[in-house]
Amino acid sequence: MGFFSFLGRVLFASLFILSSWQMFNDFGVDGGPAAKELAPKLHLASARLSSKLGFALPDIEVRQVVATIVALKGVGGLLFVFGSVFGAYLLAFYLVAISPVLYDFYNYGPEDQEFSLLFTEFLQSVALFGALLFFVGMKITTTASKRNARKKTPKPKAA
Repeated sequence: MGFFSFLGRVLFASLFILSSWQMFNDFGVDGGPAAKELAPKLHLASARLSSKLGFALPDIEVRQVVATIVALKGVGGLLFVFGSVFGAYLLAFYLVAISPVLYDFYNYGPEDQEFSLLFTEFLQSVALFGALLFFVGMKITTTASKRNARKKTPKPKAA
């Protein structure tokens, strides 16, 4: 069981680690292709949030956002491989923060070609987030049951 658990974590985290490695290699001076794809979506999300909140949000440097994404995915993936709950939290934070911005299906109508692709990618991120929640829940349950097992002391039997 231990080997299959480790193998599952390696396969799951490889999605994040390999993606992070590719983004790191393509980073360059301007943030690479990821920054070019993320910039208009980030500005659109920022403008939408500003209009809903009623005040202007500060300008966000896209290059720093891409560097943060690389760090979250890389460090979170590596920690997750070794069974760290903190790694799962980092990956979950990445998914919650970036998925609505990157997969902005809500800006398109159902008849648009981009809608189905973006909606599918968004649902995949939701599924990954669910798997991370499952992992965290299992770790917390396992830790609590081990703690309770140590607290129980055998009662002396009357002779």
